[in-house]
Amino acid sequence: MSLILAPGQSLCIMGPSGSGKSTLLYILGTLEPPTSGTVTLDGCDPFRLPEPELAAFRNRQVGFVFQDHCLLPQCSVLENVLAPTLVAKSRDGLGERARALLEKVGLGERLEHRPAELSGGEKQRVALARALILKPALLLCDEPTGNLDAESAGTVASMLLDLHDREKTILVLVTHSADLAARFPDRRRLVGGRLPAA
Repeated sequence: MSLILAPGQSLCIMGPSGSGKSTLLYILGTLEPPTSGTVTLDGCDPFRLPEPELAAFRNRQVGFVFQDHCLLPQCSVLENVLAPTLVAKSRDGLGERARALLEKVGLGERLEHRPAELSGGEKQRVALARALILKPALLLCDEPTGNLDAESAGTVASMLLDLHDREKTILVLVTHSADLAARFPDRRRLVGGRLPAA
């Protein structure tokens, strides 16, 4: 299987449970090494890097949005978005970027709120802003609307696609939702660990 995506492209992957969708995301996100073949992102094979460099590469180049928002309950909305920047070599301008991203996802007035004070859709919007804070080359989304009601799911999907268009990152999303998949021009079904060509 060969998959090539350029900045600004998006891909939606569907498939039955156990087909390997999440495993593919973990490999693309450098969380799991491939059993064969190679992964190249921005001209680099990250799995050739020593572990500390691999972790830094992942932090800088890959943004993740999971079905569970994975927010830090003791931190404010703004602090959660800034969490990936704590290991950045330079934090210049990142506070302003975090506020701008939160404005774009409709949470500019909730910077000091804690996750417990937010709805499920709002938490997922914070997770989206956090995933984009370091301008990653690759944005990976694993069922980002899976825990949301239809209205919240539609809002999160619209904001996700709008930010992808603005940020020009590569977007790979896996979902069971036909409504969410229908919003992607490139949709493929993963079956038995195989992803057909476009």
